[in-house]
Amino acid sequence: MDPRFTEALTPFLKFLNGQEIDPQAPLRGYGLDSMQAIELLFALEDTFEVTFPDDAMNDTTFATADALWQVVSAALDTQHGGADATAAAVA
Repeated sequence: MDPRFTEALTPFLKFLNGQEIDPQAPLRGYGLDSMQAIELLFALEDTFEVTFPDDAMNDTTFATADALWQVVSAALDTQHGGADATAAAVA
């Protein structure tokens, strides 16, 4: 996961309590609710300069940090030209 992704995600996880995000842990267990998920989606769009498809707003997308990162990564690949864009985003 990109450090900017983790930085954008962390403020929405009120039960993280200073721990590192487990990519496979349920985001709801960290305190993410449906209203925050919408705000998080907008924050990620701003951070990565992408637009997510409407069908990205579903429980599967927000199940875990890893699932959410897969959606972000796919948007980067599609909208910014593949692996080079993902590498540039990490830099």
